[in-house]
Amino acid sequence: MIDRILRKGREALHHRSVRTALVTPPIMPTADRVVIFSMIGTRVLLPYLVAVKSLRARIGIGRIVILDDGSLTGADKAVLARHLGNPEIRSIHDVQVGCCPHGGTWERLLTLLDLRADDYVIQLDSDTVTVGDVPEVLAAIRDNRSFTLLGDPETDGVGVLPLPEFVAHRYPAGAPAGHQHIQATIESRFADYPEATAYRYVRGCAGFTGFARGGPSGRSEAEAFSLACEALVGKARWTEWGTEQVTSNFLLSNESGMVPLPYRRYLNYWNEAPDPDARFLHFVGTHRYSTGEYRRRSVGQIARLKA
Repeated sequence: MIDRILRKGREALHHRSVRTALVTPPIMPTADRVVIFSMIGTRVLLPYLVAVKSLRARIGIGRIVILDDGSLTGADKAVLARHLGNPEIRSIHDVQVGCCPHGGTWERLLTLLDLRADDYVIQLDSDTVTVGDVPEVLAAIRDNRSFTLLGDPETDGVGVLPLPEFVAHRYPAGAPAGHQHIQATIESRFADYPEATAYRYVRGCAGFTGFARGGPSGRSEAEAFSLACEALVGKARWTEWGTEQVTSNFLLSNESGMVPLPYRRYLNYWNEAPDPDARFLHFVGTHRYSTGEYRRRSVGQIARLKA
């Protein structure tokens, strides 16, 4: 009970603090075939401004495209227009998912795959803060290579593995017992994926990814993967939250030259002190407000933007 109250207090303080993002300079879009893309709603408007402005300040290129989750108000859209150079805002209700699931950020992934036909697309979650220079990201954009944030430190240094090798490494005891998160359920069964040895996988995080312009993965590849996994775990389970991230990982892993970002610099916050050389932090929901780290990092980057 006390911990929950403290978390709520930190969350409220964080939201009050990031209001100062509204007095930071606007982003001026550039015509360079680079898109910073996010799905957002009214609840995360202010944290999103910190996320997108802190990244854009470090890369210095790109225009903004937003997928409205259905909750953005007219006032929200006016703020976004003023701060982000009148970005293109698409509605989630206009996204056709085909044979893929509805919800769970599938509309975001499918829109991203459409956009990448003509642009390099960076998928950015609203609960992220870029806190340093990001040379690996800039190099990936320059070379038109995809990239992904890794899911956890265990994945760092392992690399992208053929599906059977990934299963043997990550799940040496076989499929987890009981009702597990869908990501573990499907990953542990990858050895049974059709022609498994022909495909590869890395346990990434869809909170920060780069999809190379004109890359090989599009809607048809996402749909084929979705149907194959649905056959492995059943339709009901394949509609659970998390299947989009597994699909993103799979598509990126099977692109030549994809760059897994070094975890000590680009990491998810798990209530542990980040590496002193951290450049990018993703404040996952589990520990977003466990400490004041998210607020401290956000306020620090807002001050940098205002300087």
